Amino acid sequence: MRKFIRHPSDIPIEIVAENAADPGTYSLTNVSFGGLSCTVCKAFEPGRFVTVKIPVVDPVYRTRGKVVWCKDKKDSYEIGIQFIEACDAFQCRMIEQICHIEQYRKDVKSREGRVLNSQEAATEWILKYASNFPETDDID
Repeated sequence: MRKFIRHPSDIPIEIVAENAADPGTYSLTNVSFGGLSCTVCKAFEPGRFVTVKIPVVDPVYRTRGKVVWCKDKKDSYEIGIQFIEACDAFQCRMIEQICHIEQYRKDVKSREGRVLNSQEAATEWILKYASNFPETDDID
């Protein structure tokens, strides 16, 4: 049984492996209290430490993690990154909500043609969906 509820996302993230010169920009696949997964173009060795940056939030979210798995997906790889610091769990909870709000913003534009700024999207999302967002006590 999975230890954390995972929330899908397509938010771009940057990953810099320890001792690597340049970050890669990838697509965040899932985020949870324990860590995150993303699709990357090259394999990452499990056990390798990385810095993760989510530039679409203000301030930019930055944390360290450890690659715990890497799966070959033919044209790409999916990697799982475990958070290093316990406080990252709470911060990630906020990132989860921001990811949902950003997705809501995209959906509204696509479905309704309305362009919302971040504050408008957050206000609408909170009114419509925040009460259904799992509480930390709901996570096994």
